[in-house]
Amino acid sequence: MTIGQGPGLDELIASWRQWMARRDVLTPSDIDELESHLRDRIDGLADAGLTDDEAFLIAVKRLGSIDALSHEYAAEHSERLWKQLVLHDAPGPEGTDAAAATIPFHRRANGLPVALALGVGAGLAVKVADLLIDDPAVVARNAAVLVLPFLAAWFAWRRRPPAAAVWAVAGAFVVAAIALNAYPFVPEASTAMLAAAGSLVALWLMTGVVEARGAWRSDTARMDFLRFSGEWAVYYLLIALVGGALSALTIAVFASIQVDVVPFVEEWVLPCGAAGAVLVAAWLVGAKQRVIENIAPVLTKVFTPLFTLMMLALIVAAVLQWNLVDASRDLLIAFDLVLVVVVALLVYAISARDPALPPGWFDRLQVLMLASALVVDVIVLIAMIARTGEFGFTANKTASLLLNLILLANLAWAAWLQVGFVQRTVAFGRLERWQTGYLPIYLAWAAVIVLIFPPVFGFA
Repeated sequence: MTIGQGPGLDELIASWRQWMARRDVLTPSDIDELESHLRDRIDGLADAGLTDDEAFLIAVKRLGSIDALSHEYAAEHSERLWKQLVLHDAPGPEGTDAAAATIPFHRRANGLPVALALGVGAGLAVKVADLLIDDPAVVARNAAVLVLPFLAAWFAWRRRPPAAAVWAVAGAFVVAAIALNAYPFVPEASTAMLAAAGSLVALWLMTGVVEARGAWRSDTARMDFLRFSGEWAVYYLLIALVGGALSALTIAVFASIQVDVVPFVEEWVLPCGAAGAVLVAAWLVGAKQRVIENIAPVLTKVFTPLFTLMMLALIVAAVLQWNLVDASRDLLIAFDLVLVVVVALLVYAISARDPALPPGWFDRLQVLMLASALVVDVIVLIAMIARTGEFGFTANKTASLLLNLILLANLAWAAWLQVGFVQRTVAFGRLERWQTGYLPIYLAWAAVIVLIFPPVFGFA
């Protein structure tokens, strides 16, 4: 058989090239070389009597996965990683001149011009709202509906979702905006702060529908969005730290020449920068993901043992002193956040794990982490019930209690599945499906505290 004569095979190879080109570490010349190897393997398999489809599938399998090939080339050509993350499109030494010259401006540097334009738009949206409303509390309450539409637009530009998905997400933003602004919240109302927090969670998850191209029922798409969220959080934190240091340095430098720039930094740089950084962090995730592997799973490996030790120490302290049940409301909410971090560590460890590998020491460590988290969760739950019985239901306590129960159910079943996986009686895929299938429950919790809590608790 002569490779290239059959249109079916050419289409398969063209599709394979398209997937390979998604990783920026591979240049067109690299892909040409790999295609040559692929065609040689297909020729050999076809001579042995296989059909084109069979030969193609086996040849691709033997050539290696996209990730494995990308990592191999990344290790060999590490200098490319930096060149592909910089902001210009300087032609490379290996034949990328023509390809770079044909890339439209708005798609260069992995779409950085579009990300920056949307980031500026998000910053201006926050600032214009601040100037028009002149009430920082109301602007903060609307942070999600002011900024996240620009993130959804970024996803829509990159992923080209179906119109139905875009309209569904737009509808969620409209409903949230109406609730946040039409409800008659009393000044400094707890329900207003809860609604603001819930809108961030709910609308963030809804933007994932755009990122998933509307395939929100797909476990794979949900896991991809969870990976994105973890990476985004890491980059946003890094940008915030660098931005804070730069702002402090700017204030100090201008103060040395008796120029007070504090009002400008507080009123313009911080709100606009915080909003714009949402888009820059999202762009960084997409740009780096195509070049090198994710960083959130690596951090998970580091912090899982530390969080396990922290929770074990907390359990020992609670048993010895038993004063956790008398803790304040804010401390109990903080422990809920600790449990959220535990779930995040578990999810990102699952997302980074090779499903084919047998259980190892890290899987057993996760069992210990989950067991200690369950004990902490039960202790916090007892404290919450005790406080509720003594002081009655309030919006904050009820929201925290609901979140605690949701986390308890998640952690309990996750621990059960993790033990089964370590004992080789549960397939690894069930762990992934449990976590991705749980996302709608968090969305429902967030929607409840945005839409239902304010009227139930008198907008107080």
